[in-house]
Amino acid sequence: MSLPLEGTVVVALEQAVAGPFATRQLADLGARVIKVERPRVGDFARSYDETVNGMSSAFFWANRSKESVTFDLKHPDAIQVMQRLISRADVFVQNLAPGATQRLGLGSDDLRSLNPGLIVCNITGYGTEGPYRDKKAYDLLIQAEAGILSVTGTPQDPAKVGISVADIAGGMYAYSSVLAALFDRTRTGDGGVIDISLFDSLVEWMSYPLYYTEYGGKTPPRMGTSHPTIAPYGSFRTRDGHELLLAVQSEREWRNFCTLVLGDESVAEDERFRSMSRRVANRTELQELIGERLGAVEMSEAIALLEGADIASAHVTPVGELARHPQLVTRDRWKNVGSPAGPVAALLPPAVFRGAEPRMEAVPGLGADTEAVLRWLGYTAAERAQMQTTGLSA
Repeated sequence: MSLPLEGTVVVALEQAVAGPFATRQLADLGARVIKVERPRVGDFARSYDETVNGMSSAFFWANRSKESVTFDLKHPDAIQVMQRLISRADVFVQNLAPGATQRLGLGSDDLRSLNPGLIVCNITGYGTEGPYRDKKAYDLLIQAEAGILSVTGTPQDPAKVGISVADIAGGMYAYSSVLAALFDRTRTGDGGVIDISLFDSLVEWMSYPLYYTEYGGKTPPRMGTSHPTIAPYGSFRTRDGHELLLAVQSEREWRNFCTLVLGDESVAEDERFRSMSRRVANRTELQELIGERLGAVEMSEAIALLEGADIASAHVTPVGELARHPQLVTRDRWKNVGSPAGPVAALLPPAVFRGAEPRMEAVPGLGADTEAVLRWLGYTAAERAQMQTTGLSA
């Protein structure tokens, strides 16, 4: 079985996380992704850190299975090269600042005139219009504007989500929208233009808190790992220092929890705890009771008690232990990919196509594929040498 996007050509004028994450997933499905970068510097995410054998962790994650070409897009001849490249593409993805591609002569309408079957996907921070159009759109700033910080953290202190959730949300909507556009093109033969905003993507993910507040008139409080309407629900520390999350969501579960975990079925009938609303109202006393019980046993025993009572639970996995999580190890979810620093282990894509080999090709060095792509575009050896001499390519 072949991968579904084999034969699809994607040109990516991308940087940081949102654009690269979207196109990496297209590459995972077999697309040929040609990443256009600045000579000598490249995607600035290349220099975020040096933790993956000298490479940036974010860049390594978001850029495998791609080809890297370097063009100076401010060079007077760059527009002709880019037009030739995009004329052979099925998809063009870009996440530069609003208006940047238009200034380069690579606006959506220009490209669609050149290639009517082209699917153009523009990713911006706040959208292509409106008062926030030109604001800087770093992930934390988007989290703040989209309300994430108002519902994440403790009652005392807001907290950001610990991953680049705005970039990931935008990248996911770009990825899924491109797939939908490719499907639509099979019916119409025509491409199209997609506009994705990180802000809109994350506001969509606010879902329940947004509608709860808008129509209920009350903002859900920040509660750490607790839940505003369910108790017990949250994290507890065991005797050996591990954190466990548990959730009890029905009266049947509550009775099992009291009998088999707390070891005292009479707690189920305690006036303070005999209904969900009462348990929520007396959350502090309930937390202390459970904390005392689980704090007296080690993690393995606590998990056995919870599983024996059929109570939903999870171990709070430290990031330092995640790579060796038994669910990853048992299912062989790691595979080496090439890179400028040699083979490096990387996670397989989440989507598994039975009968098809997952695509796990190298993370490209800066400009490693410029020569090959220019040859594919039909430029002669003399023309390629001239591009290097004039600084158009490197």
